[in-house]
Amino acid sequence: MLQTHDTQARPFIKWVGGKTQLLEEVRRALPADIAFHRGLTYVEPFVGGGAVLFWILQQYPNIEHAVINDINPELICTYRVIKTDVEALISELSTLQREYLTLDADSRKEYFLDKRAQFNTKSTAPATTAALFIFLNRTCFNGLYRVNAKGLFNVPHGRYANPRLCDADNLRAVSRLLQKVDILCGDFAGTGRYAGPDTLYYFDPPYKPITETSSFTSYAKDGFSDTEQIRLRDFCNQISEAGAMFIASNSDPKAQKPEENFFDTIYSRYFIKRVSATRMINSNPGGRGSISEIMISNVANI
Repeated sequence: MLQTHDTQARPFIKWVGGKTQLLEEVRRALPADIAFHRGLTYVEPFVGGGAVLFWILQQYPNIEHAVINDINPELICTYRVIKTDVEALISELSTLQREYLTLDADSRKEYFLDKRAQFNTKSTAPATTAALFIFLNRTCFNGLYRVNAKGLFNVPHGRYANPRLCDADNLRAVSRLLQKVDILCGDFAGTGRYAGPDTLYYFDPPYKPITETSSFTSYAKDGFSDTEQIRLRDFCNQISEAGAMFIASNSDPKAQKPEENFFDTIYSRYFIKRVSATRMINSNPGGRGSISEIMISNVANI
């Protein structure tokens, strides 16, 4: 008898720019026949928190194979551990949760800094690296992931009364879903070998900053400049020529500067749609709220 599980997989980390709020817009942009397309491979070259990945694989079980990639090695280590050794991860996270939640505020900060230093040694076993990654994400300021020029995680401690560090049911649900997912670590262009008529890509790259203070491109020590944005456009041209479908998200600089045509120019051969999103992370509370983002696709119904 087929075993069923009630828990739906959802993102196991907080992630700046996570797409949970835009899933309906993603759905509208998908090919009209996606639910009937057999043998479809889904590819996400900037997987981040995985909101679209988890949603699409559960919404469309006809997608039998997926490929995810990210340039962040600790993030990808965490995905791999969840896929192959989730019980070890749950055990280590449970210990971190138990130790951290019993501490007072000052001791929590000291504990956080100690675990951050351990994480930055980059010498821990995979399950420990994954546990520290999730722990730091759940206890750092605003759930940011930021590294310095040396590639070391440097986000300060946050202050949360009772953070949930170990959601064992969700981690097991994610593990089950990842069994049909190939997990890569590296440059987005490395996913090009999967491009073909039966491939759907979703791109959620580091966004182009729309103000001087809105950049989160230090997510990777080498950043993601306009040159990289253009290289991504060239990659979209490449996979389109191979017959693949794609959808991409990015910021909308025109919302701040009406004369700014960067994306409208470089993606002029594709369909562009502006959508409303909610920014929840900003150092200035007045900067949080509804903003415009763009979705780009070679699928006509966007």
